[in-house]
This record gives sequence, structure tokens and C-alpha cells, in this order.
Amino acid sequence: MDAMRLIVTSRRALAASGDQPGILAEVWQAQALAQAIGSRLAVAGPPELRGEALGLTELAGRGCGVLDTPRLDLGELRAAQLTELGDARQTLMYLGGLLGEVGIALVGLACAADDEGTYWQCVEAIDAADESRDRVLEMLRRLADREKVLSEQEAG
Repeated sequence: MDAMRLIVTSRRALAASGDQPGILAEVWQAQALAQAIGSRLAVAGPPELRGEALGLTELAGRGCGVLDTPRLDLGELRAAQLTELGDARQTLMYLGGLLGEVGIALVGLACAADDEGTYWQCVEAIDAADESRDRVLEMLRRLADREKVLSEQEAG
């Protein structure tokens, strides 16, 4: 399945999850998807993005690592369904939106946490989602710079 469809599916699932375990499972799914997208970009994406994409892979992996791994069948793991990236710019824009929504959901969970363990788990996951989103925004900036240079070369 292409990255855009998986991101949209993740956004819908996050919005529909109502309880703490459901939200944490969707946050984990989103971070795993960000990790998979970062990995694909690091290997086969535009050369300007490869370093930042590798960083995204590491940060999103950390985001998964601070959360309890949800019990999912292989068919339920969205990251495993990733077959193509499509347009890198559009994928990154949507992924940045998903990671922003992940951060908002985690802030809500942290504020409502009944125990200190859940609170700190959310805080660490918020940090990972925020840093992952920063990497996505940097890749978007690099793509914009690349497009500007290419258009100047064509005009000149």
C-alpha cells in the first residue's frame, strides 16, 4: 500500500481511538510507519534527504521503543504494508501532520495520566514525535531548496 493511504488510515485510526490503550497503540503504529518511511527515503529517496531520513528512522524507532509494543497481527501492522512512497514532498507533508496529531494525543494522555509511569512514557513519546516531526520539516525545506535550485538552473 502506498504511504499516503497508510498515513490517512493512521490519522483516522488515531482520531477514532478513544481509550488510553487504543491511543498508545495508534501512536506506536504512527511511529513505526514514520520509521518505515524514513528508512525507505534513506535508501531510495532524493540524495539531499538521506541523512535526515536516517535520523527520522532512528527517532521514530525511539518513539516506538519508549512505548509498550501493542499486540498486533502482522496484517495489522501498517508499516509492514508500505510498498511505495509516491511523491516524497506530499508524503512528508502528510507524515508531518500525522506526527503533529500524535503529539497532541500524547499531551492529552499525559495530562490525564493516573500514574507516573504512563506520564513519563507519554513525555518521552512526545519528545520523539516532536523530534521526528522536526526531521520531516527539515526534509521538506531541503526539497524546497532543491526545487528552487533546479528551477533557477532551467531559467538560467
